[in-house]
Amino acid sequence: MAEMRTEEEQLEALKRWWKENGTSLIAGAVIAAAGVFGWKAWQDYQAGQAEAASQRYQQLLTLSGQDALDEAARRQAETLVTTLTEDHGGSLYADLALLLDARLAVQAGDTAAARAALERLIADGERPYLQGLARLRLARLQLAGEDAEAALATLAGEMPAPLAAQRADIRGDAHLALGDPEAARAAWQEALRLSEASDQPLYGVQLKLDDLGVEEAS
Repeated sequence: MAEMRTEEEQLEALKRWWKENGTSLIAGAVIAAAGVFGWKAWQDYQAGQAEAASQRYQQLLTLSGQDALDEAARRQAETLVTTLTEDHGGSLYADLALLLDARLAVQAGDTAAARAALERLIADGERPYLQGLARLRLARLQLAGEDAEAALATLAGEMPAPLAAQRADIRGDAHLALGDPEAARAAWQEALRLSEASDQPLYGVQLKLDDLGVEEAS
């Protein structure tokens, strides 16, 4: 009988414990399961978004590789750029899309649209190297538009070290356009020094120095 009472007491104790704690245990298990499934769903969503962005960028890349785009292809490219920048903003593909958009705009003779795309990347991008490329390309467009002062202002922003020689080269072009050959000489000499230090040849700079009557830069 003592054993029976002990078993009954244990059963009653178990019932009381379950009554007091069972609901919280079930809730905890449900929450944990929901967390696991939610995290998996989020990962799947992110993977799907990345795949969609990759496919759209590849389509844009294919279009940009054509020698010339007709009106329908140009509209398709613009739609892809809009989708990438709005639906996948902040991604690498969105930044690359803006660079391609600027290039296509230049090919179409729309330099205003090209400048807008590059300025957007410079302002909103999160990747210093791509922002640096955008600064270089925008400065070249500004020089082509005979706005050398704007080009120098654009180049005054931060620039990754691998692009420093190119920046110095374009600065030299801008200074020469402003009628300051001495500043141009200094910038081009810096461009040569930086390109040699990084073992990245920069063609045409020595010819510019030769045109100024400068000996081989030391």
